[in-house]
Amino acid sequence: MITHRPRRNRKNQAIRSLVEENSVSVKDFIYPVFLINGKNKQTEIKSMPGIYRYSLDLLLKEIESCLKLGITTFAPFPNIEEKLKNKTASESWNKKGIYLRAIKEIKKQFPEAILMTDVAMDPYSSDGHDGFVKNGEILNDETLEILARMAVAQAEAGSDMVGPSDMMDGRVGYIREELDEAGFNNVSIMAYTAKYASAFYGPFRDALESAPKFGDKKTYQMNPANSKEALLEAELDFAEGADFLMVKPALAYLDVIKLLNDNFALPIAAYHVSGEYAMVKAAAAKGWIDGDKTRDEVLLSIKRAGAKIILTYFAKEWALKHK
Repeated sequence: MITHRPRRNRKNQAIRSLVEENSVSVKDFIYPVFLINGKNKQTEIKSMPGIYRYSLDLLLKEIESCLKLGITTFAPFPNIEEKLKNKTASESWNKKGIYLRAIKEIKKQFPEAILMTDVAMDPYSSDGHDGFVKNGEILNDETLEILARMAVAQAEAGSDMVGPSDMMDGRVGYIREELDEAGFNNVSIMAYTAKYASAFYGPFRDALESAPKFGDKKTYQMNPANSKEALLEAELDFAEGADFLMVKPALAYLDVIKLLNDNFALPIAAYHVSGEYAMVKAAAAKGWIDGDKTRDEVLLSIKRAGAKIILTYFAKEWALKHK
């Protein structure tokens, strides 16, 4: 005789819903959005169907439509003109530049919106790297001062949380100290704790036109072969004052998401990156998979692994489908 029959808890939708262990909500999302200079400009990113670069006037409209869907948190990324880039990324703290102006205007128009802003040199660097380059080497400690100045400028503009995405050693503590000294002790830090040197970033670099001008990012981004190293990075970010720990990418690193969630009390975020989004879109366009069902399964898997927060380009699409 069969005593235990797990199928009894799967026999109809009501029972399945009753025993469901995990679910995805619009409240889980941070929506990455792309900003370009100009007015009334909207350009689709070819490698990310359905995702656009917006001039500020149109980005404000996009954010307004997302807020109505229940999406509250946004991660803007700037596409900086090549002529404005230099070795020190000084455009990143230019108060008249598109990024800081955008942060200020978004918070003015929509004070209820939460902004997580990107702290990294690569969108502004003439070298295309996340750190300061000298004689072909990415210098760690020299980069920290630049990142901190960038973070303080973003806080002054109205950022709610800064996201150091550079993977320089010691940057969370350095930024925390500088933010506190500038009077921004309430500005949070979402640390890109385990950011891997991944092949899944290609479409994002297309969006920002920020690929490295030489070499790769393997001396500062993590080796995809390593998971225990993520614990070390997390311990350091935790000790240095991070408020959130992030894993990037998400799908190929579900084990790392779980590892951090099991070992740290801080909320764990996962960045479902551009290449992961593009794969679903490309296969769905070919008719090889059901795009909607695959999207939902992917996001659920990230939540199940232990991510409290999911940065995903699917945020608006998911919200529209589930409203």
